[in-house]
Amino acid sequence: MTMDVRAVLEFATVTRGLSLFLQAVLNAAIPDHDADAFKPPRTEEPLYLDSAVEWLLGGLSHWDAEHFLFIAERGYLYEHNFAFFPLFPVVLRGMAETLLWPLSSWLSVRGRLLVAVALGNTALFLLSVVALHALSRSVLQDRRLALLSSLLYCVTPANVFMTAGYSESLFAALTFGGLFLLEKGFTFRACLALSIATAARSNGLVNIGFLLYLPSLHAISQIRVYRTTTKGHNKVFHYIWAIIRLLLTSLLGTAIIALPFCAFQYYGYRTFCTPSVSLERIHPELLSLGERKGYRVPDENGPPPLWCMRPLPLLYSHIQDVYWDVGFLRYFELRQIPNFILALPMATLGVMAAYAYFQANPELCLRLGLWETGVHKGHDKPIPGFFNPRVFVYIVHSTVLLVFGTLCMHVQVLTRFMASSSPVPFWISAHLILLNEPLLHRRKTSTPNIQLQTHFRNGCKHTPQNPIIALLPHFTTCSPTTQSILGYFLSYWVLGLALHCNFLPWT
Repeated sequence: MTMDVRAVLEFATVTRGLSLFLQAVLNAAIPDHDADAFKPPRTEEPLYLDSAVEWLLGGLSHWDAEHFLFIAERGYLYEHNFAFFPLFPVVLRGMAETLLWPLSSWLSVRGRLLVAVALGNTALFLLSVVALHALSRSVLQDRRLALLSSLLYCVTPANVFMTAGYSESLFAALTFGGLFLLEKGFTFRACLALSIATAARSNGLVNIGFLLYLPSLHAISQIRVYRTTTKGHNKVFHYIWAIIRLLLTSLLGTAIIALPFCAFQYYGYRTFCTPSVSLERIHPELLSLGERKGYRVPDENGPPPLWCMRPLPLLYSHIQDVYWDVGFLRYFELRQIPNFILALPMATLGVMAAYAYFQANPELCLRLGLWETGVHKGHDKPIPGFFNPRVFVYIVHSTVLLVFGTLCMHVQVLTRFMASSSPVPFWISAHLILLNEPLLHRRKTSTPNIQLQTHFRNGCKHTPQNPIIALLPHFTTCSPTTQSILGYFLSYWVLGLALHCNFLPWT
């Protein structure tokens, strides 16, 4: 384990412990808001330690987390539960039935699931920060920028969703890990990781773009090598083989990544369009909740829902349309202005990243990065850092998420949507701090010779200094850029815990 990875893990562990502590304190100190949220009845008798666990970790179960916990405990009962993909509930139930099974005499399934949320998301967040650091080192080729990006991720504005019973930490670990494997050329393993990520969140489908793009870069590079090293018929054969291999990789990889989404939609179709469950087998209190709230449940004696008759009967699209009113420009209303303001900082980072990268690499962007992968403006090697040509596809991915999230989603979700799916918000934030903060002695271009300050004691090399911890005591004298970025990250880090854990509106 390198010193940088150790520093990142130590900081991530501290922030996870502090998050769990603060959510317990804030949840106890602030009365819960009476929100119109999914609150299924407790049908299991509480055991000895349930009240203590609910007091300590109850803040992790609010808003959409309640769906994941309900699915982990009861399975997919209500139609709108299918908006939440199955991998995270499976992980929680697996932990509750194996690792936490010795506690079953003192904790109900619900209590063990809450403990699984705290332990599982802590471990998954640590995995995600290691994966992000490895991906950043591989793509950016800049040690300082990779380290600061990973440290900023530890205080992500989406912190509460990485801690509570949401699938963001799981998705981030799989996505960043899969992209790192893809960057290293382990295409099949990368496809498996990204496929599993799609079982956690639907936007894992967008990662297919990386699979189509990065192997294309490799194929073009191979063709350029063949053009200079082979002659005659062998050259044509190599060209054809490179193209065939690219097509096969793209088709097979796309199928692997999309398979969990397709399988889950088929499961939803079978559950509601050809049901095999009668209402008598459903717990009366759960059935009563469905009747009061209008939640559809499968019934073999009832008519199938109308969406089953569509040419492409996608349950996920139906749920987003009917239950969450998600659609193109549907959120553009005056009463949603506060939510647009909540999403504005993350949107600003996304826009700045795209604008700065295009300004630095206009020709590369116009060529889609496909014909300038090894040489950058006359240099033998690409300039390391945020403007590295390898960053191009991540900028495109981030921009697609930003545009789609702004136009077609509940815009306040943009913060956690981008923070768990793309490294770009952390790369651009670290880049701006290192570029504009005099206290870090950053030059205007990245050079591999500039290292973070390292302590030496008795001739031994110790962990590098954490620049975030080093800057906080001097916050008032930091540059406006540093104050804005750290202020945004830390304020959302704390506010999210205070508001979300008490059923108050948040991102």
